[in-house]
Amino acid sequence: MGVLFLFVLIIFVILIISSKKDDISKGDKGERNVSTILSSLNENEYKILNDVMLRTKSGKTTQIDHIVVSCYGIFVIETKNYSGWIFGHENSEYWMQVIYKEKHKFRNPVKQNQSHIFALKDLLVEYKDIEYFPIVVFVGNAELKDITSQTPVSYGNDLLKLIYSNATNKCLSDRETQEITNLLLNHNIVDENIRSKHIQDIRQTVIERKAKMENLLCPRCNGQLKVRTGKNGKFYGCSNYPRCRFTMSY
Repeated sequence: MGVLFLFVLIIFVILIISSKKDDISKGDKGERNVSTILSSLNENEYKILNDVMLRTKSGKTTQIDHIVVSCYGIFVIETKNYSGWIFGHENSEYWMQVIYKEKHKFRNPVKQNQSHIFALKDLLVEYKDIEYFPIVVFVGNAELKDITSQTPVSYGNDLLKLIYSNATNKCLSDRETQEITNLLLNHNIVDENIRSKHIQDIRQTVIERKAKMENLLCPRCNGQLKVRTGKNGKFYGCSNYPRCRFTMSY
């Protein structure tokens, strides 16, 4: 019995590791896809930086899939490589992926991108007139079904059109564009140990958030999650509302 249990445990661990590697390789493939699309931009007008990791004021690290620096502003692009139907609201904590009858939650990419822009603003605080353009791009076989967001959420094929549509008002000189590009390159963390720790920290955060929500604790402020009733029915809301506006499905 002990040998059988050990064998099953080993197989289970191998499957988990394999699954995580598949998720990482899938994400890498999506980012490479978008990098290829961005490479079509005129390199004299648009400076492209892929897979940038920066350290924030709090000492934590944040990883940005793609940054495009131009005289029109900075385009901050979050890439998702998904299949199935995608549902999401810009204010929700999680979005939903539906494949046939299976539903899977994933972190709201709009909020992810907002945190990236905050990090960039802290680093580029001396440049007061920068216009930031957040974009969320889905590649793969995803179908965007019900998305509510002021931040553009689109397919990879529409990315260049989105960028060109904002190439209207110049807010940076050529010199400033190059300065910002150099600054980002100098602050980009390339150390593999730090990058590995970043991934581990994200996984640990996800586990901790899930545990809090399962125990009806707000993952943002540790307040109690209580049943509320809104126009769409019952939901869980933080007891510290309106200071904390976290909500969760009932």
